[in-house]
Amino acid sequence: MAPATHGAAAHVYFILLHGSLVLDWAGPAEALRIANQISLQQGRSAPFVQHFAGPSPQASTSVGVMLQGLEPLPATLPEPAWVVLIGLPGQRIDVDTADARHLLHWLRGLRLAPGRTELVTICAGSVLAAHAGLLAGRRATTHHQHLDELAQVEPRCDVATNRVFVADGPIHSSAGVTTGIDLMLHRISQHCSPALAAQVAQTMVVALRRGPDDPEFSPFLHHRNHLHPALHRVQDAIAQQPQAPWSVPAMAQIAHTSERHLNRLFLEHAGIAPLQYLRRIRLAVAEAALRAGHSVTRAAEMAGFNSDTQLRRAWHQFGKGGTPSQSAS
Repeated sequence: MAPATHGAAAHVYFILLHGSLVLDWAGPAEALRIANQISLQQGRSAPFVQHFAGPSPQASTSVGVMLQGLEPLPATLPEPAWVVLIGLPGQRIDVDTADARHLLHWLRGLRLAPGRTELVTICAGSVLAAHAGLLAGRRATTHHQHLDELAQVEPRCDVATNRVFVADGPIHSSAGVTTGIDLMLHRISQHCSPALAAQVAQTMVVALRRGPDDPEFSPFLHHRNHLHPALHRVQDAIAQQPQAPWSVPAMAQIAHTSERHLNRLFLEHAGIAPLQYLRRIRLAVAEAALRAGHSVTRAAEMAGFNSDTQLRRAWHQFGKGGTPSQSAS
């Protein structure tokens, strides 16, 4: 869908049941709030109107805090409208409660159409959509713990694994928790502009946004299953500025260690050498730039490679199929 910075405000309905996971809705809601704030500061109207609705006027949350004054499920939706379904705790989603049955009945009455009424699911919210029959013949994803459940509830759904989020027509589904923010930033970019989405990401300190084709386990998360604070400082700095002129001495300054000790830390805790880690991150940045339509030369520059040749060397070193030029086409 083309950016619509000056189009009608989108009404975003966060649908909350008892026990809704707070991070699933609070992060995306903050992204929309910040988008409104920035737009108003720049002299434009707010692009989003947020609603918090549910089958009952109050609901507990996953952390026990009670929400009061929820709007009822609307009889009609303004256009454009996004209906946001939220995940629930537990190994399986319980749809046998009175509120869940009420919600499913309401969902079955939706008439989804791109740009008019669209569905956004976060975490296991896609399982609720599946129970309502909204995912038949669609491609969708969910939290990795609910992938099998989603396939069982709606066998006609093409369940995408290891994806941050998936867009299929008027249905947008995410893997859950922090990926809900990734998805909402993507939707802000579509409804408003990539520039506004980037400003929201910067305000939220989301340094590197992920896209619908990125694996759930992003390259920026690889080699970070450790608890060493000095190493995390170095990895954070590289991820935020991969194009900087990094060297082992520069990394060692960030870690406040010697170069030799930094090498030992990387190998012991991250399982990779520091310069090899840097090349992996730069390669991920270059791949994202190529997918966005940049030339090989520009992608290499954005990622911090000194030349096209250096990018191609890293491309083959890490077993990427084809060539960078083919990815840019």
